[in-house]
Amino acid sequence: MSQHTETAIKCLRDEAASIEALIQHIDDNFDHAVNLILACKGKVVVTGVGKSGHIGAKIAATLSSTGTPSFFINPLDVFHGDLGVISHDDVVLALSNSGQTDELLRFLPYLLQQSIPVIGMTGNESSLLARHATVHLYAGVDHEACPLNLAPTSSTTAALALGDALACALMVARGFEAQDFAQYHPGGSLGRRLLTKATDVMQRENLPIISPDTTMGEALVTMSNGRLGLLIAMENNTVVGIVTDGDIRRAMERHREGFFDTTVADNMTRHPKCVSPDTKITEIEAMMNHHKIHCVLVMDADNHLQGIVDSFRTVV
Repeated sequence: MSQHTETAIKCLRDEAASIEALIQHIDDNFDHAVNLILACKGKVVVTGVGKSGHIGAKIAATLSSTGTPSFFINPLDVFHGDLGVISHDDVVLALSNSGQTDELLRFLPYLLQQSIPVIGMTGNESSLLARHATVHLYAGVDHEACPLNLAPTSSTTAALALGDALACALMVARGFEAQDFAQYHPGGSLGRRLLTKATDVMQRENLPIISPDTTMGEALVTMSNGRLGLLIAMENNTVVGIVTDGDIRRAMERHREGFFDTTVADNMTRHPKCVSPDTKITEIEAMMNHHKIHCVLVMDADNHLQGIVDSFRTVV
């Protein structure tokens, strides 16, 4: 193992240990912080200087994308006109590892005077920010992962993880669901997957439909032409079964040389998995994974075949 690899492993272990050590500090103060934010009629204003500011900006982004309106403000800008963006309906989340950051402490009295709740996140329970905040969240670490124990590494990781814990607790408290998440991410691939329905991606044309009386020799030709790796057995405009690649392999093992003379009805799965046109793609993916299948049939309210959603060809 090289020196570089050893250093990397030590760094990751140190930071992981720092996060795990925070668990013992999750107490009533954490509950108080969550309740303050839940009761907030305005926004969560996150602030911090330097590396804490970078972490604060990420926490604000995570909160906003998970149902808690939030934004980041640099405390250096507060004294140049930006103080006006903070209202009485807001809650301030202030990050400082030392809890003694001058830029934060300079406008803390204003917040307290205006009865604006302050959640202080620090690594120093005796600091001014910890003592004067409405509620204090401890994010301290024994040492930095930095070989010199100087650069913010473990401390920033701990603060980031604690911010994520806060966001997760708020999501559960609000009953924030996947469809809510999609509304906050309409432009990304995740948002598209959460909003896309079966009707948006299903194959409607040239479906490989076949009679259940067809011999497997003929059926294989139809399956090959259909290029979906399956056949839909229909009788009197009603789906009676489905034949997949897996069904054919099992049938060949079972029937041996007599396979080609058997019929679709002899080998089909009689109760294929079906969904409605409005079923979300995420639900269909979960169904496919659970049943270890690669396709589902799309049926309307009258049980008429509308199309096929195939995992090998559906890209959202």
